Amino acid sequence: MTYAAGVDVGSTQTKAVIIDEDLRIVGRALVSTGSNVTVAAESAYELALKQGNILEEQDGVGFIIGTGYGRYKVTFGDAQTTEISCHGRGAVHMFPGTRTVVDMGGQDTKAIRVSPTGEILDFVMNDKCAAGTGRFLGAAASALDLPLDQLGPTALQSSRPVKITTTCTVFADGEILSLIGKGKRVEDVLLGVHHSVVSRSIGLLSRVGIDKEVTFTGGVANNTGMVSVLNQELGFDVNVSEDSHFMGALGAALFAMDRIVAGRTPARLQEVKA
Repeated sequence: MTYAAGVDVGSTQTKAVIIDEDLRIVGRALVSTGSNVTVAAESAYELALKQGNILEEQDGVGFIIGTGYGRYKVTFGDAQTTEISCHGRGAVHMFPGTRTVVDMGGQDTKAIRVSPTGEILDFVMNDKCAAGTGRFLGAAASALDLPLDQLGPTALQSSRPVKITTTCTVFADGEILSLIGKGKRVEDVLLGVHHSVVSRSIGLLSRVGIDKEVTFTGGVANNTGMVSVLNQELGFDVNVSEDSHFMGALGAALFAMDRIVAGRTPARLQEVKA
């Protein structure tokens, strides 16, 4: 059995996915990126091998692709591909009807339009402002002294979101604490934060075109409150799965398997196919 691997080095977390020749995920791992990006990539990859019970020297990982902002630090990899391409490819593989992808990570949010085969048709991102990203949620968690994984469930206890006016993460904690000081309930403030993030995400999606089948990828897809508010604002349910956080790494692994398969095809036949 030959395997392919993808390692997605994000700003806050690094993910690794290993797939087999049937394109099934056989190993996955997630670690904090930290200050040493190269070590994070190595750790995630080694953990994915272990989780999949894969002995590299015996089973063989035929090709490894790095993606994410730290993709060039995947020093043991064979090639690099942008995270935009990888999220698009992974989303269509996981949900074949996907035509629009919203990838919400720690530092940026991307809206991606894809073809039925996962090719990128258009994309936009808000890398100049973190107000619509996981970082904004992190600021709220810090201000309220709540674990990140409690933000969504707490927000869903509210039905009266408080309007958040700040568009800058730097000032988010100040506005949140001010609202709490005025007697606003924590759950109402948090629901307002979620609505604020979603409104910016939908603004990005509208620029590439919102198809009825949208797939939500990235770490923020784990936030149940964010999924609920996004569904509400769009008017339909987005695609989300337990592997949404790993979608970039999955896409990278799929591209890696393409390389393996292409390497087995005689050069003359490749020219005919082209």
